[in-house]
Amino acid sequence: MTGFVLAGVQWEPVLGDVEGNLAASSAWIRRAAAEGARLVVLPEASSAGYVFEDRAEAAKYAEPIPDGPTSTGWAALAAELGIWIVGGLTELDGERVYNSAVVLGPDGHLGTYRKAHLWNDEKRIYDPNTAGFPVFDTPLGRIGVGICYDAWFPEMFRSAAVQGADLLVLPSNWVPVPGQPDTGPAMAHLMCMTGAHSNQFFVAGISRIGVERGQEFVGRSVLVGPDGWPLAEPASRDREELVLAEVDLIGTRRERRENPFNQPLADRRTDLYSS
Repeated sequence: MTGFVLAGVQWEPVLGDVEGNLAASSAWIRRAAAEGARLVVLPEASSAGYVFEDRAEAAKYAEPIPDGPTSTGWAALAAELGIWIVGGLTELDGERVYNSAVVLGPDGHLGTYRKAHLWNDEKRIYDPNTAGFPVFDTPLGRIGVGICYDAWFPEMFRSAAVQGADLLVLPSNWVPVPGQPDTGPAMAHLMCMTGAHSNQFFVAGISRIGVERGQEFVGRSVLVGPDGWPLAEPASRDREELVLAEVDLIGTRRERRENPFNQPLADRRTDLYSS
């Protein structure tokens, strides 16, 4: 059996409260594991909140990976519960500050992803990723990672796909999009759905809720299958909740990659594309 329960935690971190956020996120991780989850995804910036005034404030609440309090706390839970965790946090590496996501398993730290496409004020607060888009091998399948605004760039999805990713996880802090109707899918849903369909893998877009220094976050976390359709109804706009789905990353590989009608990865015309 290669199937398992994938969980996303849609919740509301508190700006600057690293200790409280670790306690709250840990409680959600335990709840997800009690629901049978083997992989738990937390939103972007879960360790210390998101709307920092400047780089100095971000650095104040940033922490090293894998030895900071949030990484070590989540790692201890992964070991205790026998699960994998991907969560967003504010990373400090020397004098550099990153908007990062950590990947942890029962045996500890698998790796770290640093956000590549910085959005709005992030450009003056964070250092950018210069190392590309890693894909991590786990017993559950091959897992790629992006963060929020990265989903607006199809190259991010495709980079993970050509490395053999079975799942792309997107810790996110989605905000309202001008002109977006109250009904129907959110713009972020369309990005996740398109990325999943055109790359033949699963996508987990997990966002937060609440308002932080006047910035609203819209929730609506979603798990998407490799056919591009949500595996369950997207989460609400304003409630803390789990989103759960049964997935089989390894067992579906042949079906996903050997479609008799179209194979978006195999049918690429790289001889015609410009960068």
